Amino acid sequence: MSLYRDEGIVLRTQKLGEADRIVTLLTRGHGRVRAVAKGVRRTSSRFGARLEPFMHVDIQLATGRTLDVVTQAETIAPYGMSITDDYGRYTAATAILETAERLTAEEGEPTVQHYLLLVGALRTLAEGAHEPGLVLDAYLLRGLSVAGFAPSFSDCARCDAEGPHRLFSVQAGGIVCRSCRPSGTVAPAPDTVALLGALLTGDWDVADASEPRARREASGITAAFLQWHLERGLRSLTLVER
Repeated sequence: MSLYRDEGIVLRTQKLGEADRIVTLLTRGHGRVRAVAKGVRRTSSRFGARLEPFMHVDIQLATGRTLDVVTQAETIAPYGMSITDDYGRYTAATAILETAERLTAEEGEPTVQHYLLLVGALRTLAEGAHEPGLVLDAYLLRGLSVAGFAPSFSDCARCDAEGPHRLFSVQAGGIVCRSCRPSGTVAPAPDTVALLGALLTGDWDVADASEPRARREASGITAAFLQWHLERGLRSLTLVER
């Protein structure tokens, strides 16, 4: 077996046998990887705690026939320690990990933008820099954008007519003008549209100053947009405090 090294975020773990785990990671250079971590469920394991969800690790793996095998793991940043201590951070981070796995469907395909976006979101949550719901919605909108589903929150998503416009359509891909209005459009408040645009572009001054009503409406629109493109909702999103 040949060895390779990478850095990654642990997305998910599954029990395997009596002492092993299957670990799913999003790595910088190899995309999404599933590997067997042998003996990590034993109390004597050298790196069991490093291979838990939310952890940022430097990892060495040996290529295998079906699954690679973890041979070394060193902690880069223990995001899981501060995330799991707070329910709001934990539920938001869980939804972020599930989204990251869903948006990187092909194993072994490098997705550096997704990886960097994920690391940044978890770091922000762990530091408590912004309200967890805002960090989650920013990640969801940017993750969809990286995947090729960037929403428009200014010009018309169908005809590019210069905005601002008042109507939003999930199917059309964002804000639409009255001439392009399909069925099922909604008319979010101007503050909500401003917040959505700020979350997509990373304007945290605007996002942090937003009102609770705008945040709730923006979260609903973001969840609907995500569900439309993923074709089914996230299980973990229902647990997020709003």
